[in-house]
Amino acid sequence: MGDSRSTYAHIRFEVRDRVAVATLDRPEVLNALDAELRDDILRLADDVRNDDEIRALVVTGEGRGFCSGADLSRGRPGGERELSQNERLDEWGWVGRQALALHGIDKPTIAAVNGVAVGAGMSLALACDLRVGGPATRFRTMFAERSLSPDSGMSYFLTRILGYSRACDLVFTSRDVGAEEAFRLGLLDRLVGGDEVLDAALTLAAQITRWPPLAVRSAKRVLQHNVDAVLTESLRYESAGLEFARRAPGDVAESAASFRERRAPDFTGR
Repeated sequence: MGDSRSTYAHIRFEVRDRVAVATLDRPEVLNALDAELRDDILRLADDVRNDDEIRALVVTGEGRGFCSGADLSRGRPGGERELSQNERLDEWGWVGRQALALHGIDKPTIAAVNGVAVGAGMSLALACDLRVGGPATRFRTMFAERSLSPDSGMSYFLTRILGYSRACDLVFTSRDVGAEEAFRLGLLDRLVGGDEVLDAALTLAAQITRWPPLAVRSAKRVLQHNVDAVLTESLRYESAGLEFARRAPGDVAESAASFRERRAPDFTGR
């Protein structure tokens, strides 16, 4: 059994074998993002990043949806409560904070997209490093339908995942993208049958978390940085990343010892 924790208003959280599982828990509105859930996501990102026992994060949704985007049932996002002065002066807003929070977790993140992922909910899935889906998975950009341009990081993540013209296709048309097409385009990295989405995401996380945690975290930092870097800068950043990865001498020694002894390694991050 996982180590259950109940520190969030609308997220069920547990840790299973070094993998944090965060389940968005507003199934009556397909896990739409209200003020409390948005705050939950920001705190979740900090909690996962700062907990050395956690090596990866899986995000999924309760019920039929992954996340249907901003909750518009009470007007525009943020209209459900009075904003503080700091919030009104925040240049990023909640949509920017969500993107920065997820992208800033320097541990592998996996979206188990169990149903619809729409608007800012689609952006939430795109902000994760990897996405796993099944037959019920469906993406829709939605912003044009709301007389908006993309937010919550979609313009950044979608163009890098799909390329410019395919991102234009999905944003300009705001059409549904089902599971098979999503896998073909690259929106999904794994496509499984039936209701196996969360299990498949956990299996993928287990494949990742068996490796040295500092090496994996350093690898993520290098990959994120080098998406937009020229080769010479990329090589310099790789060299810096190697130094960070080696700051777990126990794991460096364990890697060599397990190879010599022909056994499975046991990496601790120390």
